[in-house]
Parts: sequence; C-alpha cells; structure tokens
Amino acid sequence: MKTTSILPFAAATAAGLLMAGGIAKAEVTLRYAHVGVEGEPQTRYAAEFAKLVGERTAGRVKIQVFPNSQLGNLSEMVDGTKMGTIQMAHHDFASLGKILNDMSVFNAPYIYRDAAHAVKATQPSTSDVLQELNKQLIEKGGLRVLGSCYRGARQLSANFPVYSPADVKGKKIRAVPLKLWISMITGMGAIPTPVEITELPTALATGLVVGQENPLSNIYAQKFHEVQSHIMMTAHMQSVLSVWVNEKAWQKIPEADRKIIEGVAVDMAATSLAWEQKSEAEIKEKIKAAGTKFIEEKDGLKNDEFRKVVLKQVNQDFPEWTGYIERLQAIK
Repeated sequence: MKTTSILPFAAATAAGLLMAGGIAKAEVTLRYAHVGVEGEPQTRYAAEFAKLVGERTAGRVKIQVFPNSQLGNLSEMVDGTKMGTIQMAHHDFASLGKILNDMSVFNAPYIYRDAAHAVKATQPSTSDVLQELNKQLIEKGGLRVLGSCYRGARQLSANFPVYSPADVKGKKIRAVPLKLWISMITGMGAIPTPVEITELPTALATGLVVGQENPLSNIYAQKFHEVQSHIMMTAHMQSVLSVWVNEKAWQKIPEADRKIIEGVAVDMAATSLAWEQKSEAEIKEKIKAAGTKFIEEKDGLKNDEFRKVVLKQVNQDFPEWTGYIERLQAIK
C-alpha cells in the first residue's frame, strides 16, 4: 500500500496562513513511518493515503512516507511519533499499548464477527470505544488515532502441520514484541519468542523460531512461506492497523484540512478492506503453487480449541478489557 514534509517537528508546519475560499493556505509536511515492505498492502495503503491527502488539500498538506523501518523499528517508531520527530505512523493498535495499555484491545484475538465488523469497530467515526480511548491517548501520549488499515486475518504458519494447540505445545513461535501477542501465543500453548519483523526471515531460516503468524498478504510479501511448510487458517486475529498522528503536529494543520485528512482516513479504511478481500484468494493460490500446504477446519484444524484456550489466556491477562470487548462486539 502506498504513501508527506512538516520537517521534524519543531520546524514543522505552517507557512503563510492565507484564507482562500474558507480554507487556510498552509504548507505542511508530515513524515509518515511504517515497517511494511514493497508489495505489502500496508505499503500501498500509506502511499495511496499520502497521494489522496496531497490531491484533496491541493498540495497544502504533503505526506512523505518512509516504509520498511527506515525511521526505526516498531518501538522507535512509536517513540518518534510521541516526541514529534516523526509525525505519522501505522502499526497494530497494540503498538500503542506501551503508551495506553487499553488501546491493545482492538487487536484482541477472536473478538470480531468478520472483516467488515473489525473495520467499523476501529474507526473513530463509528466506534465509541475508540473515541473514548483516543481522548486518553491524546492526554497521556500526545498521539491521536486517525483511522485504520485492514490487512486481513492473521494465520498461523509453521514448518510442521498443526491441527490443535497440542501440536505447538513447547514450540518456539514468533510473537510481535508486544504484551498482547505474548499472551496470545502463550494461550496457544507455545513458547512466545519476541522477534522484530525485520529479523523474522532470519529467525525462521535458522530455527530460532519454528513458526509465526501474519496475514496471508504479509506472509507472501515477506516470503515466509518459502521457509514454512504449512499455513493453518486459524484467522485468530483480524489484522487492523491503527494510523496515528502526533497531536501537536495535528493541531498545527488548519481545521479545514484536518477534516479532509479525516475523510481520507475513512475512505482508505474501506479501500484497504476491498483490496484484501479481492487479493486473498489469489495470494493463497500463489502460496500453494510454491509448495506450502494449507490446513483448514475441513482438514481437521480444531480452531474451536485454539479459540477457547486463547480467549481464556487473554481474559486472564487483561480482565479490564471485558467491558470494552462487549461494546466492540455490539457494534453493528
């Protein structure tokens, strides 16, 4: 998916606030960071987001995108946007858990009915839970979630077949270096092994970890299927990335242009969902053609067992999320 300049934050923002047709004229450049590589939907998303913002603001707001961890790893990216040296970024909602723990609830496994529900539940305009937590995120960390990017359901892969939690017991499975992922992989019965995405291909190839989990689009783009013999269609988590902005940088953008950017975020959430739904079957066939085997419920995958043990672990580790999860599940 694809891709602005407020030069690093102190120098950032506005040149010449002139009013024309009710819209303030201001030159703003935003540095937008993410970890996606070429060919990934999230990379296409950032590029397209930047393009639309530039077009709809007639060039008043420019977004300069830095993919593939160019501005640092996940932790550095969150810290950078909090400090303002980076103005925008996207990653899993749980990435913001280091600032506000409850933001991770949007990535909780097995809580959404389907992809469309996940997108609606993670939009500021349609999710009362996100509206509430966004206020806390702004107060505590100076960041605001603008919208979300749908990346597909996350599936489990390994270099051996997996049918139930018993098959991964005691096995080292890669976990995104976030508390929620540690909880989820622990619930599966495996040994959660935190590995940054940039280091994962090597970790899989060397046996540091014997499995991982990601959306099919990411598995294919990152070529994880080339070092994993099986993909289990657990769909344990709807992968919805949060798109956030430094609040000080945001407030320096004229209000009319902020509304335009919010509109772009709404449109891009729907676009990302459409992209994923169109491409998943095609990607699955490409992975099959490369020799990787798929295991689904019709093949004996006991996803109900995974759901039961994972939810039990998450409820144990995050009892404070019960009310939020109920409200998210109630969104129509």
